[in-house]
Amino acid sequence: MKITAADQQLLALLRENARASTAEIARRLGLSRTTVQSRIDRLERDGVIAGYTVRVSDAVEHTHIRAHIMITLAPRQMPQVVEALRQMPEIRRLHSVSGLSDLIALGVTRGVEEMDSLTDQIGMIEGVERTTTAIILSTKFER
Repeated sequence: MKITAADQQLLALLRENARASTAEIARRLGLSRTTVQSRIDRLERDGVIAGYTVRVSDAVEHTHIRAHIMITLAPRQMPQVVEALRQMPEIRRLHSVSGLSDLIALGVTRGVEEMDSLTDQIGMIEGVERTTTAIILSTKFER
């Protein structure tokens, strides 16, 4: 499926606020409401828009400890480790990456002690060779 420049702009606005009205999006894009609604319908139907989600306010998120946890795996351990990480509710997001680490997880806990425990749990998963944790101090922007 080809995503046009107008589709990219529409997706950017939906990333900012998925609850924005069709009329507001149309006004910001300089398109008719009908055109915007048909583009959204097409993007959903074609699987480009896979769903909508909730973003929690920074005020609430900052009451938690958030960290990027870089994980290095033993060879051929990816499926088992991913499944073990999927079972941990503190892991919000998991990326397979290139470079020195194999995975980067976003961990969110209520405090430093819980983050310490989480990283220990990850380190004990069979197939995990090493973890490196970077606590997030602030988010400058998110799209």
